[in-house]
Amino acid sequence: MMKLGRAQDGDRSESIDLGPNSQQRQDDRWGFMLVVFMRVVAVLWLFQGLTHWKIILAPEVAPLDALPGHVAAAIVFFAVTDLLAAVGLWLAAAWGGVLWLFSACAGIIITLFMPDFQVGGLLMVLVSLCLIVVYFILTWNAAQERD
Repeated sequence: MMKLGRAQDGDRSESIDLGPNSQQRQDDRWGFMLVVFMRVVAVLWLFQGLTHWKIILAPEVAPLDALPGHVAAAIVFFAVTDLLAAVGLWLAAAWGGVLWLFSACAGIIITLFMPDFQVGGLLMVLVSLCLIVVYFILTWNAAQERD
């Protein structure tokens, strides 16, 4: 660690640290793990959002307007919210976490009512629930670390 400061009569006053010390890095461990987790989930949600946009822009089976109304609405909803949540998670913004929780909970609910909507069905529900639990644990520990 390098310190800069102006020495006057052997007294170092107002030194500036040019880099975090090892204690500060260790204290930010949970916050760092939370940011890494949010970025990994952001990549997953980005992929999921792009998958919904693929259904809208380049359908393999039927165009969006040929699908039942509730299915088309769900596809458009997740195409927008998944990408917005992915951006917010990547930025590690508080609104990104909230939007991701909203999108994940909506995905769980829609999968319970329409099991064929998402590939993986109940497995995706389990994965989403596990990710939500890990997110809350990391957020709790990062908040405790700051205090």
